[in-house]
Amino acid sequence: MEFEFNSVAIAFGMTLFAGLATGIGSTIAFFAKRTNTKFLALSLGFSAGVMIYVSLVEIFQKAKDALILDHGEVTGAWYTVISFFGGILFIAIIDKMIPSFENPHEVKKIEDLEGEKPVDKKLMRMGMFSALAIGIHNFPEGLATFAAALADPTIAIPIAVAIAIHNIPEGIAVSVPIYYATGSRKKAFFYSFLSGLAEPVGALIGFVLIYSFLGLNNTVFGVLFGGVAGIMVFISLDELLPTAEEYGEHHIAVYGLIAGMAVMALSLLLFL
Repeated sequence: MEFEFNSVAIAFGMTLFAGLATGIGSTIAFFAKRTNTKFLALSLGFSAGVMIYVSLVEIFQKAKDALILDHGEVTGAWYTVISFFGGILFIAIIDKMIPSFENPHEVKKIEDLEGEKPVDKKLMRMGMFSALAIGIHNFPEGLATFAAALADPTIAIPIAVAIAIHNIPEGIAVSVPIYYATGSRKKAFFYSFLSGLAEPVGALIGFVLIYSFLGLNNTVFGVLFGGVAGIMVFISLDELLPTAEEYGEHHIAVYGLIAGMAVMALSLLLFL
């Protein structure tokens, strides 16, 4: 499988857009007076719906089709399932490496920026670790977005938007403690913005690894896509939905989830 320069550039651009949405979260935190928790919960639920549906219905099937071409019906199906759970294991290990007290997905609100802003080394450390943790999380997300965009831009657009929405509260999570620690909006925005760069870096490293050492044949494509599906399902269930419920009501998060699935299903039907 060969890809033109334009395809690679578009895929990289989508990944960059998704990653730098952490900066959008930081900007919103500085200019909005209050957190619209219901809207954020609905948006995060929507993102989870998009990612779960496209992973299980479209990406998983593409992985299976590619692996069956090289290995036959039964073996190809087994490899697909192994790749899927391998992706889940990969992102779960990364998640486990982040200490729980420095959880980058702890809910932060814009209201937390109010009040005194003392220079606090402990808060600065928490903010820096949040930025590092989010960067580590964003690395496989970048690879997932990039791989999806290379294979099929029509499914990559909603994935990039979903991950971008997911990254907005992460930007707040980095900005709030750093702003509290330093009193500097510039520093808070910079580190928030920097944490999002891990996604395009993940895409770039994945691209170099695949094309320099492995080549993108059906087997590599199938294993990669199976892993991508697993990564996105784990992110949705472990991060997006719990965060959505913490920001708002349970039912709002579920309504967003169903709406995301419906929109993704409709978009896939329109491209048949």
